[in-house]
Formats: sequence, C-alpha cells, structure tokens
Amino acid sequence: MTDIWSYLSRGELVWLTATLVAYLCGDALFRASKRNPLVNPVLIAVLILSAVLTLTGTTYRTYFEGAQFVHFMLGPATVALGLPLWANRAKVVRVLVPMSVALLAGSLVAMLSALALGWALGLPQDVLVSLAPKSATAPVAIGITEQLGGLPNLTAVLVILTGIIGAIIVTPMLDALGFTDFRARGFAVGVAAHGIGTARAFQVNETAGTFSGIGMGLNAVLTAVLAPVVVRLFL
Repeated sequence: MTDIWSYLSRGELVWLTATLVAYLCGDALFRASKRNPLVNPVLIAVLILSAVLTLTGTTYRTYFEGAQFVHFMLGPATVALGLPLWANRAKVVRVLVPMSVALLAGSLVAMLSALALGWALGLPQDVLVSLAPKSATAPVAIGITEQLGGLPNLTAVLVILTGIIGAIIVTPMLDALGFTDFRARGFAVGVAAHGIGTARAFQVNETAGTFSGIGMGLNAVLTAVLAPVVVRLFL
C-alpha cells in the first residue's frame, strides 16, 4: 500500500481531486448545520487537507503541483468580478459617493490596522509588508506582496484567514449592529473579507452578494494602488 500511495501521490489529479472532495465535504457539513456560519466550508476543507497531508507525509510543494489548477483559476475568477459591477451599474451610480467613501475608508483601515498591530508586536519588515494587502483577493494580494518584497506564502495564509473570519462573524455582527440595507452589508463584507466573505453574502441575500462582489473587485484595484504608498509611508 505504501508503494501504491507513493506512486499515486505524484499524480496531478490526486491532489486536485482531494481538494474538490475536501470542499464538497465542508459544503455538505455546512448544509447539514443549516448554514451555520461557524461551519465554514473553506475552513473545513483546509482542516481536512491539512490532516491528509500530515498523515501521508506529503509536502506542500507536492500537493501544489497537483492542485495548481485551482490556483490558476483564481485569475479568471478575479477578472470575472467585473460582471456584477457592470450588471448593476445603474444601482452603483445612484450610491456612487457613499460607496466611494466607504471603499476608501475600508481599504485604508484594513491596511493601517494590520500594519499598526504588526508594528506594535515588533514584527519584522517583510512580515509587515505581507500583512498589508490581507483584505484584497488572493491573486492581487500575493502580487502586491511580491512587488513590495514581502512573503507571498504568508500573505496567502493571511488572506484565507481574513476571509474565513469575516465569513464567520459578518452576519451576527451586522445583525447586532442593526444594519438592514443589504447593499451596505454586502459591500462592507466584500471590502473586508474578499471572496470567502462574498460567498457567505450570497448565502444570506442575493443583493448582499452582488454588492459584496462589487466591493471585493473595487477593493482589489484600490489596494493595488494604495498598498505600495501606504507601506512605504508607514515603514
């Protein structure tokens, strides 16, 4: 069995299949829990894959060689974020000013709060750089980190954690704060918690999901513009 596994683990389809199966398991548990935000399918998939890699002694490099098609699809998925923006352009124009203010405030707070907390903890400069774009979608955040001399792998982990935490706390937090406008709720989630938060927003309300996708796309663009400036000024 060991020899068989050694052979199979080098196959490209094995880890791609494992990734899809892990997510399907997470999604099944999420549905079984009646869409409890604590049972996040992405988080469950990460835990399942981590356990499998640990138990089989498989390195991340080996896993990534097989599952990199998922990574490749992040690019087209990010470009596709322009579709909800175009489809809802009339709604966006009506609230363009408050959306622009919220976008700027959300983007700056996400970067500055992470940098300030990291600086207070005495983190080294490359780690601080890696923290800055954590609220942008993964392909953009990783590209920013590479450009600024940070640690792309660390940024990828931080982006995923930001999205998972945002997806878990967003609904109870906004309910407690009394926000009822799903446009505002969705936009806030998209700016703060990118794709994973957007997936959660669509599960709650279609309008919230649409505006979350818009916020995610716009924040990706704005973060790419502002992050180099903010990091250089801060450091």
